[in-house]
Amino acid sequence: MDKPNQVDVLVTLPFNEQHINELREISPRLRLLFQPARRAEDVANEIWSRSEVLYTDNILPTPEQVPSLRWLQCHYAGIESLFDSPLLQKKDLMITTLSGAAAPQMAEFALTMMLALGHRLPEMNQAQTKADWPKDRWERFNPVELRGSTVGIVGYGSIGREVARLVRAVGATVLATKRDVMHPEDTGYSLPELGDPGGDLFHRLYPPQALRSMLHECDFVVVTLPLTPQTRNIIGAGELAAMKPTAYLIHLARGTVIDPAALLSTLQERRIAGAALDVFHEEPLPANSPLWRLNNVILAPHMAGVSSHYNERAIQLFADNLKRYLSGAPLLNRFDPEKGY
Repeated sequence: MDKPNQVDVLVTLPFNEQHINELREISPRLRLLFQPARRAEDVANEIWSRSEVLYTDNILPTPEQVPSLRWLQCHYAGIESLFDSPLLQKKDLMITTLSGAAAPQMAEFALTMMLALGHRLPEMNQAQTKADWPKDRWERFNPVELRGSTVGIVGYGSIGREVARLVRAVGATVLATKRDVMHPEDTGYSLPELGDPGGDLFHRLYPPQALRSMLHECDFVVVTLPLTPQTRNIIGAGELAAMKPTAYLIHLARGTVIDPAALLSTLQERRIAGAALDVFHEEPLPANSPLWRLNNVILAPHMAGVSSHYNERAIQLFADNLKRYLSGAPLLNRFDPEKGY
C-alpha cells in the first residue's frame, strides 16, 4: 500500500550500492527504484506511470507514459541532445541538469592544456619522435608562462569559474564573458571550496557583445559555453582574427560553438599559436581531418569531462536536490528553455 506523501523515484543508471544507499537514507518518504535501462521499453509501463521523479541520461518515455512525472533530473550538464524529445514539452515538468559535477576535471584539463601549449609540448613531442635535439631549442621551445599571462574565459559558468580559481592561484589575470554581467554570482550547483560562487575572481567581466574586445587581450582563451541557438558558431573568423598571433585556444564546450572552417584555416595558417581541442563539429573526428596533422594542436577525444568521481558528484547533487524537492525549496540547476541551458 502506498504511504501518504510518498514520492516514487526512478533511476535508470547503474549506480553502485554505496550511491544507492546514500539516496535511500535521505527520507522514508522516498520509494526508490533502480532499474538500469538502455531503452524506454526496458521499463514497465506501470513503473513509468507512477514515477514522480526520474533520474536518467537519455532514456525518456513519452509524456503519456508518465502522467505523474513532475521532475526530470538529467545526468549531464548539456542536454541539447534531448531537445527533440516530446517529454521536455510536458506541462509543469521541472528539468534539472548536472551542471557543476564535471567542473573539477574539466578545469584541470584546461589548466593542463594551457601549461602544455605554453611550454611547447606538441613541438617537443615532434622533436622526440625524430630523436632530434634542436640546436635552436632555447628559441623554439621558449615558453609562454601562465604566471603573468591573461586568461580569457568564454562563458563564466561552473567550469569557467573553476578555471578562474586555478589560474588565479598561478598568478594569471582573468577576463571572462557572461550573458548577464550585472549578476556575476553563481546560482547553480558548485562543489565546496571550488569555483567562484560570489563572482569575485575575475579581473574584468564582458558581455557577449564585447567578446572580440576580450579576445584581443588574452594569451590563453578557454571556451566553456553551453550550446544554444545564440552560441552556435559564436566564435568565427572575426573572433579568431581578434586573438593575438601568440595566443592559444582551449575548446571544451561543444564543437559547433566555434566555426570549424574558420578554426581550421586559422590554425593551418598559424594566425594563432595553437589550440587544444576536446570537442569537434563532427565526432568522432574523421581520420582524414587536417587537424590530426597539425603540430601546433593537441587533440582529445571528447573526454575532458570524464572522471572516476563523476558519479559520486552526481549523487551528491541529486541528493541535495531530492532534499530540496521534499521540502519544497527551489531546485538547483533548473533548465531554462528560453536560455537553452
